[in-house]
Amino acid sequence: MIEDDQTVTMETRYWNRTEKKQWMIGLFWGCATLYSCRTVMPLVAVPMSKELGWDKTESGSVLSAFFWGYTMTQFLGGYLSDRIGGDVVIPIAACCWSLVTFWTPQLVYLFEDKILTLRLVILSRVLLGVFQGVFMPCITSFIGQFVSTQQRSSSVAFVVAGTYGGTLFCGSVGSFILEVYGWDSVFYFLGLLGMLWMLCMRYFLIHRHRQKYLPFISIEKKPPPPSAINAPTPWVTLFFKPAFWSLLIGHFCENNAFFILLSWLPTYFHENFPDAKGWVFNVVPWLITIPSSIFGGWLADLMITKGWSVTFVRKLMNTITMLGCAFFLVIISYTSSYVGALTCMACAVACCGFHNSGILVNPQDIAPKHAGSVFGIMNMAGAIPGFIGVYMAGHILEATKSWSAVFNQTAGVAVFGWIVYTIFGTGKQII
Repeated sequence: MIEDDQTVTMETRYWNRTEKKQWMIGLFWGCATLYSCRTVMPLVAVPMSKELGWDKTESGSVLSAFFWGYTMTQFLGGYLSDRIGGDVVIPIAACCWSLVTFWTPQLVYLFEDKILTLRLVILSRVLLGVFQGVFMPCITSFIGQFVSTQQRSSSVAFVVAGTYGGTLFCGSVGSFILEVYGWDSVFYFLGLLGMLWMLCMRYFLIHRHRQKYLPFISIEKKPPPPSAINAPTPWVTLFFKPAFWSLLIGHFCENNAFFILLSWLPTYFHENFPDAKGWVFNVVPWLITIPSSIFGGWLADLMITKGWSVTFVRKLMNTITMLGCAFFLVIISYTSSYVGALTCMACAVACCGFHNSGILVNPQDIAPKHAGSVFGIMNMAGAIPGFIGVYMAGHILEATKSWSAVFNQTAGVAVFGWIVYTIFGTGKQII
């Protein structure tokens, strides 16, 4: 009798078609807001550095500081979402990161001392990372709880495509605001936009969600059976699984390429093609990546439905991501024309879109009952190249003045990640 009641509860708590559509759109725009606030600093790095007298190493420190904070809260975000719900964690985090974004320009004008100003800006970037670090593990756990297994790849891919939409929005609208009103206005605009999204989610979606689903979630928690979703994550068992480590390494290597492109792409085009329009090279790569991410999710779900193994599908998506990105990064080193460089950069970033239906959704395959916590650990590893890779890229540029050196080492890291995940990765449940 208890088993029947639990089955009904599990089926009832999945979002219906209308609810799923509303939440996917809401979370898509959440990812867009998240990345708009995150990528504002790379967008304004050049004019801001000129005004404040920063060199490449100091600019790299500011750009990479975000990931020090981002790393700290990955596991916490997944843990809290698994325990108390993403609908509780997400609006609090969004309010905080929006306020940090809004107030960042004021820190620049507080003191005249260059070193102190640099440290304050770095601190604001760390805090931004702290508050944004909980978001991705939250939505992974949240989708895992309220979307059926057969629809998760496409759902995650669609929602995460919002990250490219946010980068696209920041690159287009942000570039316009930057040219017309100055770099500080971009921070004010995006900070207010983040607050607006949070309020809309809080009063139009989250309130109704809690009214309908909180009773079902409460019933499931009393009393929790040994195999319940709240059971402790068997970390010792997981740490001895090669598939788990291949997941971490693969995500690390892909994020190394993605974050370097995300942080240094505007600077690359400003330096090599100074006459190029900022709204073009800040828009085109991310405009192409949105459909590539959605297509990757649709293709992955279709192949699994047609009978292809989950393991093969995840490895195929990872192959397109890693080898495709590495190939175009190597090619761009031999390209001297603006159109050729823009095409290669757009293709490299577009290949990263397939990551959302490969490794990024893999925690739900290998640990469906602990997807939020496992994703948090995976994304913690994936955030490390954000401060190491981005900083080292700036250091290499300062020392060698060579963009080819940056792109070639990034391609090499991507190929290494592909090799490890191809050999050891799996789509089967391991815990």
